[in-house]
Amino acid sequence: MDNLKFNSYGGSKLTAAEVVGEVIDFMNQAPDYAYKVMVGTDSQLYDTTKADFVTAVVVHRLGNGGRYFWRREELSGFHTLRDRMLREALMSLDIAKDILASLKSQEAPEFSFEIHIDVGQNGETKVMIHELVGMIRANNFEVRTKPESYAASSVADKCI
Repeated sequence: MDNLKFNSYGGSKLTAAEVVGEVIDFMNQAPDYAYKVMVGTDSQLYDTTKADFVTAVVVHRLGNGGRYFWRREELSGFHTLRDRMLREALMSLDIAKDILASLKSQEAPEFSFEIHIDVGQNGETKVMIHELVGMIRANNFEVRTKPESYAASSVADKCI
């Protein structure tokens, strides 16, 4: 896992390993609930080729709240919307692989795991749905698109 720190709901800066520890602690506080862990990335172009990318890791205690962690990265060289959407999906995929492997190695309570991508049936991104969903599924992850992709389209979006 890289050196970028995640921001916590409490304002502290955490490594990815510390995020996993927080997620496990949250699930262990109420082990009788079902849990879903999600990763999603959103971006916003702020110059002609520069963009802010925010990736969120969300743990949802189904029916009883959740926690989220997010990190921001500035990148450049994005000349098209397609470039940005592909980068969002790849960032989520990379982080999801690390987070899931770490959760499994620490014997976390049972949970489902999804990657949320910020594309949907409406708008300019609809032409990319099959490509991005296929890429995520090819890596053996469940994937959600708009309007079900709230880790990307709501949580990460609000952190930009």
